[in-house]
Amino acid sequence: MKKSVLTITLNPSVDKSTSVQNIVPEKKLRCDTPKYEAGGGGINVSRALKRLGISSNSLFTAGGKTGNMLEVLLKQEELDITAIPISSETRENFIVVDTTSNQQYRFGFPGEAFTAEEKENILGTVDQLNPIPDFVVISGSLPKDVPADFIGLLVNKYKAKGSKVIVDTSGDALKVALEEGVYLLKPNAGELAALVGKEELASTDLDHAAQQIIAQGQAVLVVVSLGAQGAVLYSAAEKIQMVPPLVKIRSTVGAGDSMVAGMVSILAREGTVEELLRMGIACGSATTMAEGTALFQKKDVDRLYDEVRKL
Repeated sequence: MKKSVLTITLNPSVDKSTSVQNIVPEKKLRCDTPKYEAGGGGINVSRALKRLGISSNSLFTAGGKTGNMLEVLLKQEELDITAIPISSETRENFIVVDTTSNQQYRFGFPGEAFTAEEKENILGTVDQLNPIPDFVVISGSLPKDVPADFIGLLVNKYKAKGSKVIVDTSGDALKVALEEGVYLLKPNAGELAALVGKEELASTDLDHAAQQIIAQGQAVLVVVSLGAQGAVLYSAAEKIQMVPPLVKIRSTVGAGDSMVAGMVSILAREGTVEELLRMGIACGSATTMAEGTALFQKKDVDRLYDEVRKL
C-alpha cells in the first residue's frame, strides 16, 4: 500500500519562460511566445510525483491574479490542491534563454510577507488536514520577512502527528528545521558546510558533517547533492554514492525538486535507500534535459534510472 504525501509551498510562483536571440543591453528584444508553469519547491515536487504515479496533496498560499493563475495551472495538471488565500499577490519568476549562446537567465522575485492572521490560517489549515500524511515535504524559500521559525512550527506540528518530514530549503530556515529534527535532509555541499559552520568541505569533511547530523538525531537520512557528480546518501548504517550518466543539459530549473520527488516516490512505495538515491538522481538528471521550466519526461527517468552508476 502506497503511503500518503503532503507537500507544502509557502512561497509559490508562476514561472514565465521564453527565449530570444542575442541578449544585449539597450535594445528592444523580440521574445518567443511565453510559457507559464506552476512553480515553487513543494508544488514542483507534487507535479513530479504525479508523473511517477504517486498522488499527493499540494498545500500552498495563493493571492491575486497570479494566485488564481497558479490554481488554474495546477488544476489543469489534475493535482489535488489545498490553496490558502493570502492578501498579497503570488510572485512570478522569469526565465529567458539566449538562443545564440544557449545560456539561461533566471530572474526570481520575492514573495510578500504574511499577516499575523494569514500565519494563523496556515497553521490552522495544517491542524485540520485529514488524513494525517505519512510523509510531509516542506520545500522552497520563505516569503520576505517571514521568520525561519515558521518552518520550525510546521516541522514540529507534523512530527507530533507522526508524519515523517522531508525538508529542502536553505539558510536560516534549513538550520531551524534541523534543530527540530527531520526524516530526510537534502542539502548541497555548500548548504551542508554552512550547517556545520564551515565555508566549504572536503570529501572526508562531508562524510563527517553528514554523519554528525545523523548521530545528533537531527536527520535519519542525509542526501548531499553534488550536481553533475551525482549525490551521496548517508544513514546511521551506510554511505552510498552514485553518479548520473552524461546528458545534454538544457535547464536546471526544477532539477532539485525533481530529485526530491524521485526520492519521495520510493519512500511512498517503501523501497530501499539504494533505490531512493538512484531514483532521485534519475529524476533530477531527466529534468535538466527539459527546456525552460519544464520537468522531466517519465520515459527519460526510466532510461536514466538503469544508467545511474554506484561508486
